[in-house]
Amino acid sequence: MLSTVQLKYKSSYISVDINDKNLYAILNPQDLPGVKEPFSEVRNAINNPVNSPSLKELAKGKKRVVILASDISRPSPSHILVPPIVEELNKAGVRYSDIKVVFGLGYHRKHTEEEKKKLVGEDVYSKVRCIDHDINDCVYLGTTKRGTPVEVFRPVAEADLLIATGNLEFHYKAGYSGGDKALLPGVCSKKTIETNHVMMIRPGTMPGKADGNPMREDIEEAGRIAGVKFIVNAVLNSHKEIVKVVAGDPVKAHREGAKYIDKMYKRNIEEKVDVVIASCGGFPKDINLYQAQKGLENASFAVRDGGSIILLAECREGLGEATFEDWMLRAKTPHDCVEWIQQEFKLGAHKAAVICMVLERAKVYLVSGLDENLVRDIFFIPAKSVQQALDKSLKEYGEKAKVLVMPYANSTLPYVE
Repeated sequence: MLSTVQLKYKSSYISVDINDKNLYAILNPQDLPGVKEPFSEVRNAINNPVNSPSLKELAKGKKRVVILASDISRPSPSHILVPPIVEELNKAGVRYSDIKVVFGLGYHRKHTEEEKKKLVGEDVYSKVRCIDHDINDCVYLGTTKRGTPVEVFRPVAEADLLIATGNLEFHYKAGYSGGDKALLPGVCSKKTIETNHVMMIRPGTMPGKADGNPMREDIEEAGRIAGVKFIVNAVLNSHKEIVKVVAGDPVKAHREGAKYIDKMYKRNIEEKVDVVIASCGGFPKDINLYQAQKGLENASFAVRDGGSIILLAECREGLGEATFEDWMLRAKTPHDCVEWIQQEFKLGAHKAAVICMVLERAKVYLVSGLDENLVRDIFFIPAKSVQQALDKSLKEYGEKAKVLVMPYANSTLPYVE
């Protein structure tokens, strides 16, 4: 018997026929429903903090309160998270003039005033000062045990109460977003960000793992050095609806929120398989190879060493990032990129190194709109269709080969217990 599986590719679907005896599993996310009253959910989380004094208690007598908020490139619902925080601070006697919202840009561009207003909502924007992080105005606060100098945006370093907001999702190397990631990379210097990001090639850095992850633990130590005292994080489903808000201790509350991400998107498999078919989820998630990396990384956790990944990514905008493209095209072997990132960290190039780490242990067929010669130049195997790549793989691995399908590889994380 054959099973026909529909997979998103660019703005439509393509299908592949898989023999039932080879089809090991189809991994789909299991969304939780969005809450009916998002603002009430935030207030409830603030009033019931995880392993922390209340925000009102922390805020008493404070004169320089900073709320860290995500920039416009992130899905964090700051317009829902920040107003109840400001409301609570006000109840504790903190004046609006003593509160700042700082947008964590990392390396990203600055916002327009209209964007700032959109991010936090008109009411907050009209009452408190909202400013962008300046990567060139950072002060040194200490060094983590892993050697990361903690250099933080001056107004953040001068705060007497530091609150971090954000959303929780898998991060391909730091385990999860959220928590102290609002501080690092959000409001740190270039030197701090790059020193921390070099850790992404160390063992233990992977999505869905926080404890024992050197990159995440370094970020959290930086948070302690900088004085992050309280977090308010949202967990979103695939429709970007809030399913849960957690608040309180930067580590304990973060781990509580991570449980909901795991429930929706982590999928247990008993063993690694010969072939993984991975769709990034169609446009815009497959707009370029730089974005498609997330789906490839997740698929790599399900494939055995020497197996094959069949990646569906249209890549209508090509490779997608200049430094990433430069490294992929200059490398003579995948290992070149892995070696280069250890010698000098470069943003953009880091994803070339991460992709090449996958290419070193598995064949990767790419079903895309890219020129076949370009695909070969970057160490992928071009395929005209998923069916063609699957048939080749089955011929190579034999009639007992196991095939796993990931229709939403960008958000679904397989793991072997």
